[in-house]
Amino acid sequence: MATQASRLAGRLMISPAVILLLLWMIVPLGMTLYFSFLRYNLLMPGMESWAGFDNYTYFLTDPAFTTALVNTLLLVGGVLLITTVGGVLLALLLDQPFWGQGIVRVLVIAPFFVMPTVSALVWKNMFMNPVNGLFAHLAKALGLQPFDFLSVAPLLSITLIVAWQWLPFATLILLTALQSLDSEQLEAAEMDGAPPISRFRHIMLPHLARAATVVILIQTIFLLSTFAEILVTTNGGPGTASTTLTYLVYVQSLLQFDVGLGAAGGIVAVILANIVAIFLMRMIGKNLET
Repeated sequence: MATQASRLAGRLMISPAVILLLLWMIVPLGMTLYFSFLRYNLLMPGMESWAGFDNYTYFLTDPAFTTALVNTLLLVGGVLLITTVGGVLLALLLDQPFWGQGIVRVLVIAPFFVMPTVSALVWKNMFMNPVNGLFAHLAKALGLQPFDFLSVAPLLSITLIVAWQWLPFATLILLTALQSLDSEQLEAAEMDGAPPISRFRHIMLPHLARAATVVILIQTIFLLSTFAEILVTTNGGPGTASTTLTYLVYVQSLLQFDVGLGAAGGIVAVILANIVAIFLMRMIGKNLET
């Protein structure tokens, strides 16, 4: 049993790390909040003035804000759908014994370790290029007209690129959960004459519910800040067709040099991200308690 003195000593030893971590988070957030109330443009140094809530009003009434918010939700929802469903299917496939199983598992997980910028460049130049890309050559071989993915369907293209990066993560988590399933349950169901679909629906799927919850929760937190793939492939275009909240903040702060407006957008993005995270934790976090 820990004594009061030992607990006090433990708190004293851990307090420097906790204080440093709080400062690491609070100081940038506090500076962003401060700048969001200023008229602060890098092209006009020394002309800063108090703006109140004008930056927030302008950001929220900007037509690009609604488009960026919808694009962000579509991107996150699309990636979650692809990675969750695809992760379950790949986990079921990789759980079956076959020759070269270890090599295949490594190849499936490998995309998760590729940097977002590199993967976006590979997809942009090697696969989706309408002239020299792999998809263009396949279309020509079939007698079809090459499809310009990044111009005609930019948001869908980015969703596919991001989903390709996160699919290994979902597969790894779901495969681990699937391997922890008691094989005796499946054998008993099979002996009772249950078909494979029924075994998957009534035994495997409920067992994967908690793992799927973890996948959705973790991916959502990271997907809300997707940026590199958009910058490398479409630059938010054509127009604002692939602009998300994160990219909109980047445009206003670093391309338009409006630090005050960009800071206000950053605060709005943080608030919306926390609302989504809290909503998800309340809605699907119950699966982690059962």
